[in-house]
Amino acid sequence: MRIVFMGTPDFAVPTLAALDEAGHTIPAAYTQPPRKAGRGKKLQRTPVHEEAETRHIEVRHPESLRDVAEQARLAELEPDLLVVAAYGLILPQAVLDIPTKGALNVHASLLPKWRGAAPIQRAILAGDSVTGITIMQMEAGLDTGPMLATARVPIENKTAGALTEELAEIGAQLMVGTLRDLDLHQPIEQDDKEATYAKKIDKREARLDWSEGAVALERKVRAFAPFPGAWFEHEGERFKVLAAEVHGHEGIPGKVLDDELTIACGYGALRPTRIQRAGKPAMDTADLLRGYALPEGTRLA
Repeated sequence: MRIVFMGTPDFAVPTLAALDEAGHTIPAAYTQPPRKAGRGKKLQRTPVHEEAETRHIEVRHPESLRDVAEQARLAELEPDLLVVAAYGLILPQAVLDIPTKGALNVHASLLPKWRGAAPIQRAILAGDSVTGITIMQMEAGLDTGPMLATARVPIENKTAGALTEELAEIGAQLMVGTLRDLDLHQPIEQDDKEATYAKKIDKREARLDWSEGAVALERKVRAFAPFPGAWFEHEGERFKVLAAEVHGHEGIPGKVLDDELTIACGYGALRPTRIQRAGKPAMDTADLLRGYALPEGTRLA
């Protein structure tokens, strides 16, 4: 088929690659514009932008698709289908109406659960045991369209980073397989009563509140690894916790209970196993403690 691809982050790259390698014609890949990032505030192109260029696919990065002239440019490509994966821009109905076979989205949850911007992180934070991929037909609502295919994936003790990589690969293959026999898939309407909303992550959520239970805090560590990183403060310095274990010790929330940095929580205790000081590389907690004192009895903010 003749497919216009729309996506932005690393999650979207495997789907673009899989569509190209499956032999579909991709006249253009749409992605978000380059943004200033990093210490030097240099313009950085999105992962999809980089991947498309290596595959000699035209890249387009409009600020919006609400403009009639931009919609006309898209229509000139005469796509059979739009395939969307974490694009990050709203597609007006006028855009969805352009391709002859509509628009399909690769969504990182088992819809209708976790519609919205951060389904992977919200599933981990909620303590879900399973998540997955849904291939859905797009409509004007937020992730409300009929479903064509799903794949289930156990969450286990995975971080958001690891789970994102796994789901991205599964989503790519599920999309290619769905397109292979697209006419055989019967759309299934979502049950709106079962829907939950995965709101965008606010960096302020990543602070570890020691009054919470250790199980909830360990989920927060995994949900925010590698970005933005769950964190606590000590003497004005921020420490990111990239991995942690739950322990059954009890104590005053925020108090260090031993020489392994086991920290009392509202219920139970959390022991960081991988940690990062501001401006420093990540390291095992045991290595940190050899050069930075956080002895038993220390109170953490």
